[in-house]
Amino acid sequence: MKQRLAILGSTGSIGMQTLDIVEENPAQFEARVLTAHRNWRRLAEQARKFDADTAVIADEEYYAPLRDALADTDVKVYAGEEAVAQVAAAGDSDVVVNALVGYAGLAPTVATVRAGKKLALANKESLVVGGETVMRLAAEHRAPILPVDSEHSAIFQCLLGEQAPVRRLILTCSGGAFRDFTPEQLAEATVEQALRHPQWQMGAKITIDSSTLVNKGFEVIEARWLFGTPAEKIAVLLHPQSIVHSMVEYEDGAIKAQLGTPDMRMPISFALMFPHRAQRPGERFDFLAHPQLTFAEVDRTKYPALDIAYDCLRRGGTAACTMNGANETAVAAFLKGACRWLDIVGAIVHTLEHATFVAAPTLDDYAAADAEARRLAAEYLHL
Repeated sequence: MKQRLAILGSTGSIGMQTLDIVEENPAQFEARVLTAHRNWRRLAEQARKFDADTAVIADEEYYAPLRDALADTDVKVYAGEEAVAQVAAAGDSDVVVNALVGYAGLAPTVATVRAGKKLALANKESLVVGGETVMRLAAEHRAPILPVDSEHSAIFQCLLGEQAPVRRLILTCSGGAFRDFTPEQLAEATVEQALRHPQWQMGAKITIDSSTLVNKGFEVIEARWLFGTPAEKIAVLLHPQSIVHSMVEYEDGAIKAQLGTPDMRMPISFALMFPHRAQRPGERFDFLAHPQLTFAEVDRTKYPALDIAYDCLRRGGTAACTMNGANETAVAAFLKGACRWLDIVGAIVHTLEHATFVAAPTLDDYAAADAEARRLAAEYLHL
């Protein structure tokens, strides 16, 4: 029986690669629900190609052109962020792939787990912002969460079959576009430079987050909630080749690692097909083409965002939500040329220093913390 997929963020990098998996495996998957933020043209093309049942555009401004583009089809068209969460929870899909960017992914994640559906999670911000709430709801509703991030997929694979206690999780980190930049060069870093990731082809937001290591800090927080591992047992190592996707060390000293080329189709397909694996005849890792794998400590002075994320994890409450809201605001400003690269972390620090902290937040508290963080960051950046 085919798995019916709802792909949230189908026009983005992860969403399009998920549709590649669907296209490669037509007997196993069908794309029933597709959503996008503003890219209505690509969404309309996808809905036609995959004969989707439903298409949702989050930005209501683009409802009319999407509706008109699909007027001669049977595709149901909706608009608005609430509609994205509603179709995630609706009964027509078996699996929800949450490939949305940022805080916008939280509500659909909550809706999915409340509906008891399998969630293939690429939206790390859901767990950064509301990890405790999301994991509690997932347990209550018996909703499985399968990680799509390459690092968390690697850890998940390394944990399979193990009953021994874990000594530490080791997340690997490429260092992003600026790993070889000096402090002087960072002060003058441009958007174009920050978007040149040395290994991965990703969306603009996550590529900038990789350059600041905010992304890696968020992955530490995500790992804490996915695997129930405290901050002191989660380590980060710089690994420029991006071949070892992450590792798990056990109490006897054994370390299991998952290796492979930097291709997101592997963790996507593993999340969708678990406990089985995709058959991809073209995939062959050539060890001789990668004779040297290197590891190093992360320069915490160059990348202060990593320690900020650890601190937010230890504080709990709304701290990580505040960090995320400030970061989203600052990254958007940087991409528009409205601030410097160094101002991204500056905005995060300023916002955390001035924001309200709620130790035991509700979903409404997260929403308030996110709004306050964006306001404080905008003030800092003079937006």
